[in-house]
Amino acid sequence: METTPTLTETGVRARVERPAVICLSGGLDSTSLLLRLLARGRTIYGISFRYGQRHEVELEFLERNLAWLARHGHPVEHETIDLSGLGSLLDSALLQGERRMPLGHYEQASMRETVVPNRNAIFASIAFGWALSIALRTNEETWLAMGVHSGDHAIYPDCRPEFYQDLWRAFQSGNWNADRVQLHLPWLELDKAGILRDALDSTELLGLDFDIVFANTLTSYLPDDQGAAHGLTGSDVERVLAFHAIGRRDPARYALGWEETLRTALAQREL
Repeated sequence: METTPTLTETGVRARVERPAVICLSGGLDSTSLLLRLLARGRTIYGISFRYGQRHEVELEFLERNLAWLARHGHPVEHETIDLSGLGSLLDSALLQGERRMPLGHYEQASMRETVVPNRNAIFASIAFGWALSIALRTNEETWLAMGVHSGDHAIYPDCRPEFYQDLWRAFQSGNWNADRVQLHLPWLELDKAGILRDALDSTELLGLDFDIVFANTLTSYLPDDQGAAHGLTGSDVERVLAFHAIGRRDPARYALGWEETLRTALAQREL
């Protein structure tokens, strides 16, 4: 498993035929990873999943960003896979249904209610199949890139390094020519503030407006009907604190407004 592959591109702005399949949710982490790959000249194949998530509006945010990036010279081939039937099979507060969404910081035990059983294994399996197919078709080593990061390790077992080591061994043993795909997990030991700093560097290299990109992302697990972030779910709190840590105001819309949302997140951090 390669978590931080050596980059050999001679210019970050030059498009080269080095494919990367990236799992895109429309959130902060995968969008930052998309920017990182674009800045390094990768040919991007994005894959998203509709799996019965309560915050499915995140996919609309993603489409806006992809259209905006294409208009600014960074097209991305993109596929959305319909797995909406999972919502009736799997048990999680993150899925559409009657369960209450817990509020608070990710480190609180109640956040375990937002775990979707086996979610990343399902997503990674499909994405790996596409990456391997691209590698065989193009005769180019292909990356499978995912935006999992250290902030998720405590609550989400399928965001931990050991999970991806085991999963990668299964992919290698279960496929011919699996060595044609390399796993790219650059955030695995990085927190959300570090991810944002990397995104700032990437947008500068690409000549893009950081605030426009991240205004078109959604991290909240409980957005309102207009797509404004709730502000109090674990994913909200983590994002707000990350923007605060890098000294920037989050350009995304919050139902309570930025100042009130920030005050609440800072209070949650102290609990």
